[in-house]
Parts: sequence; structure tokens; C-alpha cells
Amino acid sequence: MPLEPAITPAPTAPTVWTIKALLDWTTDFLAKKGPAPTAARLEAQILLAHVLKCKKVDLLVRYDEQPGEADRAAFRGLIKRRVDGWPVAYLVGSREFYLLPFEVSPAVLIPRPDTETLVTESLGVIKRMVAPTVLDLGTGSGCIAVCLAHHKKEARITAVDISPDALDVARGNAIRNGVADRITFLQGDLFGPVPAGAVFDVVVSNPPYVTPGELAELAPDVRDHEPRLALDGGTDGLAFYRRIASGVGAVLKPGGSLLVEIGSTQDEAVRAILSANPDLELGKTVRDSSGLPRVVSARKR
Repeated sequence: MPLEPAITPAPTAPTVWTIKALLDWTTDFLAKKGPAPTAARLEAQILLAHVLKCKKVDLLVRYDEQPGEADRAAFRGLIKRRVDGWPVAYLVGSREFYLLPFEVSPAVLIPRPDTETLVTESLGVIKRMVAPTVLDLGTGSGCIAVCLAHHKKEARITAVDISPDALDVARGNAIRNGVADRITFLQGDLFGPVPAGAVFDVVVSNPPYVTPGELAELAPDVRDHEPRLALDGGTDGLAFYRRIASGVGAVLKPGGSLLVEIGSTQDEAVRAILSANPDLELGKTVRDSSGLPRVVSARKR
């Protein structure tokens, strides 16, 4: 199991490469490269389960099994790429979000738990509506649109993204989760591809909101591998909030709601941008599971 000299020193290799030995060795090896031991263990489990085409929990009951050389070689390759900075989600091609499976690739931002707050708040708005219409701006992997369609069967979602490659991933995720018939995908920049005269009950967005300074300080697996297009929010990180605020009035029904995800330090600035639009009545800011400001809401007067 020892890797190439370029990424040594490595832990002492066992004499027999059982699943337990592979996980123990890899956890120790990854922990020396940066992740905390708990995170390193989880990464090792995810990558080995992917290679062996099983669930993580299955590894526990197969501890004494000895994977063949082809599987060990594939696992070594994934570990090498992980040490080189590739995100685990890209290596295995998937990420669970809101208890649903999503395909991910370097064409899309990897869904984060923080964004589940936006899904929960959006579902709270549409759950009382009959056949609500929702516009998802910057859909990326489609995680927000797919979750809303999955949990509100009568909802009809329009999902927009400027990247055709991202839309290909989003369409695949809609098919994978059985909601493709309830989502319309449009390629273009924010409101640009929305048909003239179309109006919606709810507009949601997790726009790019990272500043250039913050981009430079991001972890290498994010900075070097996730799409810059989905991260870069302009000079102050607020460019897309200004554009959304200026255009949302034309596509929201009277009384309709806008919900946007924000960076944890952007609450005051985003609220000021939205409140400057006389068409909008500012709503609450919702905190995520870590207690940080994460979603700002408003409604059309």
C-alpha cells in the first residue's frame, strides 16, 4: 500500500492488507497531511467504500476481508489524488444533500450543509401553497431545485444557470431523484433566459458571494478545484445580490418571496441592498446550524 516517494513518509505498512488495515493506514497517512483524524477516517471510509462499491457501514462487517490488488491500486490512486488536493466528493462523483443523492463534478460547486438552511426555509414558504412556482437562480448541481421538487410534489421549478456543463449535471440529478418532469432548466445569466412575462411565487438563490481576498485564502481543495464561476462574488462579494435585487421585482408575483443564501458576514450588507428596492419588504435573517446568519428573505409588496 505505500505510495510514491513524493508523498512519503508514510505509516509502516502492515503485512496483510485487510479492509481494517487499509482504513487504519490511510487514516494515519491522511491525518499527517492535514485533516483531523476523525475527518481523515471518514475520507478513507468514503473512498474505500466507493472502490469496493459498497456502503460505508458495510466496511465494518467486512473488516477482515482482503481486497484484491486491482481494488487496492484504485484506492491508492484516489488517496494520491486526495493528497494532491482533489475534493473527496469529486473523487467519488457524488455528495448527499438534504438526504438525497447528488452527482457532482468540477463543473459544479459541491453542495454544503449550510445551503440546507435555504432549502428548509424555502419549503416552509411553499408548503402552504397550491402548485407553487419557483425560480432557482444559479442552480449549479440542482440541489436546491431538486430538493424543493422532491418535497413539494405540486411545485413547478424553473432552474437557471449560466454554465451549460452545470446544467447537464443538474438535469442528471433531477432524473436521478425522479423530479425531471417538474423542473425546467434554462441556460443563461440570472434573469436573462426567463421568458418575458413569467412570474413566480418564490425566487431562491445561492449566488457567488466570495471576495477576491477570501478566494485566495480558501482551502486548496476549494480554491483550486471548485468552479470559480460559482464562488466569485465580485470586488466586495455582493455583486450578485445587487443584480438580484434590481431584477427580482419583475419576476415575483405580488406577495411573492425572495430567499437568498449569504456569507456569514454579509447579513447587514445584503439586507441594506434588498431594503433599498421599494418593491421589496425586508423579512427575517435565518441562522444556520452553526448559529451563523445564512438566509435573508424579502417579499414583494
